[in-house]
Amino acid sequence: MHMSHPGMVAAQADTDERLGFIRRTYLHLFGAILLFTLIEAALFTSGVADRIGPSLLGGSGWIVVFVLFIAASWFANRWAMSGASPALQYAGLGVFIIAQSIIFLPLLYVAVHYGGGLDTIGAAGSVTVVLCGLTTLFVLITKKDFSFLGWGLMLCSGAAFVAIILGMIFGWQMGGWFSALMIVLGLGYLLYETSNILYRYRTDQHVAASLALFSSVMLVFFYVLRLFLDRR
Repeated sequence: MHMSHPGMVAAQADTDERLGFIRRTYLHLFGAILLFTLIEAALFTSGVADRIGPSLLGGSGWIVVFVLFIAASWFANRWAMSGASPALQYAGLGVFIIAQSIIFLPLLYVAVHYGGGLDTIGAAGSVTVVLCGLTTLFVLITKKDFSFLGWGLMLCSGAAFVAIILGMIFGWQMGGWFSALMIVLGLGYLLYETSNILYRYRTDQHVAASLALFSSVMLVFFYVLRLFLDRR
């Protein structure tokens, strides 16, 4: 008789525990997206976005934000992966949501004031939902293990990171082709992380799993929105 226990990898757990873990993970993902949306709405309705948004569009300001985002992401992921304290895991997720809210601020500022406003943001959000939804369904239905993508994704991320930093320093304009490639990279990460939900994460790591999914979804949304703005 197959027995499962809390903390077992989802693929090895019994059906009820595995489904419960997946349900908790996606509820936390939806909660993270909702909190991100509320933070951005508060920043724009309060006028804070209009005061600090333009300053973040400059090269030096954007580099500072980007470096802080990388640091916050590293700490947030370590906290969320911590099995010692649920409070620390939630703190990691919260820090990451705030970091995402800040790094999205310049792009959303441009979209609101110069790129068609909420219509453009809504269209980009809809495309993101469709792309991420289809990718997620593919993994959950086929139950394929995409852990082999890890090294390739890491190398592509490193190349993209170097390109972004050089673009900031030298003022290079990353065109629609770069946004399209980053969307593909984000969907690759979503394949990888959705697979990890079954084959890597323990059933008590729903906070860490939701953070990883949230990161992938937001990467796709960021560059889908950029692609929409580039086409205007």
